[in-house]
Amino acid sequence: MLERLFQLKAHNTNVRTEILAGITTFLAMAYILFVNPSILGDTGMDKGAVFVATCLAAAIGSAVMGLIANYPIALAPGMGLNAFFTYTVVLHMGHTWQVALGAVFISAVLFFLLSIFRIREWIINSIPLPLRSAIAAGIGLFLALIAMKNAGIVISNKDTLLSMGDLTQPKVVLASLGFALIIALEALKMRGAVLIGILAVTFVSILMGVTEFGGVVSMPPSLAPTFLQLDIKGALDIGLISVIFAFLFVDLFDNSGTLIGVAKRAGLMGKDGHMPKMGRALIADSTAAMAGSLLGTSTTTSYIESAAGVSAGGRTGLTAIVVGIMFLLALFFSPLAASVPAFATAPALMFVAVLMMSGLAEIDWEDITVAAPVVITALAMPFTYSIASGIAFGFISWTVIKLLSGRARELNAPLIILSILFVVKLGWFPA
Repeated sequence: MLERLFQLKAHNTNVRTEILAGITTFLAMAYILFVNPSILGDTGMDKGAVFVATCLAAAIGSAVMGLIANYPIALAPGMGLNAFFTYTVVLHMGHTWQVALGAVFISAVLFFLLSIFRIREWIINSIPLPLRSAIAAGIGLFLALIAMKNAGIVISNKDTLLSMGDLTQPKVVLASLGFALIIALEALKMRGAVLIGILAVTFVSILMGVTEFGGVVSMPPSLAPTFLQLDIKGALDIGLISVIFAFLFVDLFDNSGTLIGVAKRAGLMGKDGHMPKMGRALIADSTAAMAGSLLGTSTTTSYIESAAGVSAGGRTGLTAIVVGIMFLLALFFSPLAASVPAFATAPALMFVAVLMMSGLAEIDWEDITVAAPVVITALAMPFTYSIASGIAFGFISWTVIKLLSGRARELNAPLIILSILFVVKLGWFPA
């Protein structure tokens, strides 16, 4: 049955290899079990319900990817998108988390339609590569700011906006050591480096009496506080158009980049350089995002950590199925997740920030008409505390600078249209 479903022999793999690859991928991305409830919990959402929603969304998404596309790619609520959900849409813009879930659902439906009608290529091809890198870097800076805030390294200051916190506090020291540990383990190619770092900081903080130990295993918490609580009608408000677009935009490019990157590493790319069954993979991703919003979590997307399983030999959807099973088993570890403090997940956020900043190395810094919009995009996200604003400023600045410098030929119709829409949004419908 497994051979018929996943074509193991054709992909030069076997059941044992696929199982080990699935476990490897799970260990690499299991940190989301602790980080996601911590971030979404700041909106007032029930952390126990978010933990269950995270497990189920990851299990469903990974299973759908494995069965529909037969790719060794796992899914879970995306980093960056959960921060955007909490710190921009809810805490900064003042919308309820129910409305934010509605926006996630609508963006997932739009993503699904874009995948069905193959409009995705038209949109992606219209966005300059430097802007894509800038958006990833900006999200990285945004996550870094949140990480330092949660660790107590950065605090608010009415005179200077930000200032340094008390570095002698236990949580600051533990978070800093946790980050160093994650980096060291990653450099040593240790599987599950991020997860080990989170659990190590949590364990030491419990021993020191900084945080309380809630246990390890129990029956899963109730999903009722978040299940089907999304407010779709509220999300259709015109002021949320840019929010829905931001969810769609970030997921679209983040997911496409992840799929291509993992497929290349797994040797699954076609001879023409295109990824076979990309449409199916995108349908699986958008379906998972819709399911996640119904369960009660931010956008579910493909994880670059799937590359860890590919490196371990994973080549088919059986790897993704194994990841889904592991997330279902994780449902019974909610007390451990509740014991993890925000400063223990801060090192994980900082680590993801480091990875997301790497795209800036590909920027042509000699071309000022490229460098300026890239810097504006990346800096606007943390400084405005909004991923959506960063994207808007990036589009507008790119278009205006190219026009004024006499390089209008480097623009295209979709880019100009989106820039105009962003000007209208910022000028007449500000958050």
